[in-house]
Order: sequence, then C-alpha cells, then structure tokens
Amino acid sequence: MEIRVTDTPISLSGINELAAQQFGNLIKATVDVEKGVIAIGGELHADEEQVLLDAESEQRNLWGINLYPKKFGTEDFVEFDSMINLRPSQGNMSRGVEREGVRKQIWDIVGRLIVDDNESGHAT
Repeated sequence: MEIRVTDTPISLSGINELAAQQFGNLIKATVDVEKGVIAIGGELHADEEQVLLDAESEQRNLWGINLYPKKFGTEDFVEFDSMINLRPSQGNMSRGVEREGVRKQIWDIVGRLIVDDNESGHAT
C-alpha cells in the first residue's frame, strides 16, 4: 500500500478505507510535529518515518501512532505505541509518547487532519 503524506484534511471515511485495506480496525501513522504533517498507510511506522525523512523531516520530530477509525471522537482514537518512539537520547524510554506537550501536538495535528465526513466539505 502506498504511504500518503498530507498536511490537508482527510475524511474519516478515507481513513476507514485505508484501514480496511490493511489491518482492518487500525491504521498506522507517523506525525511530524514540527511540520504538522502526517504519513499514513505504512505496514510499519518505520516505513512512514523513512518517507518523511526522505522529505527532509528530522527524526526527532517524528512520532508513530495508531489510529482506530471506529473510535473517532474518543481518546481511544489515537494510540501512542510505536517502536520508532523508543529514543533514550530524547528521554523517551518507551514505545509511547511520554511528554504531554508532544502528545498534545500530535492530537492537535490529528484533529486538524482527520475530519468527520459531515464536517469535511473539502477533505478526501
């Protein structure tokens, strides 16, 4: 499956379609908290991370998450769990995202880029 990188909104139905093509109930994504973009659709977060690195993102700004489309609108929509998040050099000692400020940035980006179909007049 092709990895999609975007800084423009994607509809929830589009996310559901991508999830159905892969893992069914979830889709992997990697967020660049500095550029405000998201890469979606990799088999591994590391695949998305590489696409973003090739687009001149900095690794320290990239965080892997899982999205659960059926849980849209709840705190369970985003799961902070990825091997790419394990980075002792930045003080992140787990696969989660330990810093609240970074989690908030991720939520803000996800909230801006993944939109309910009823609110997404221009989303794809």
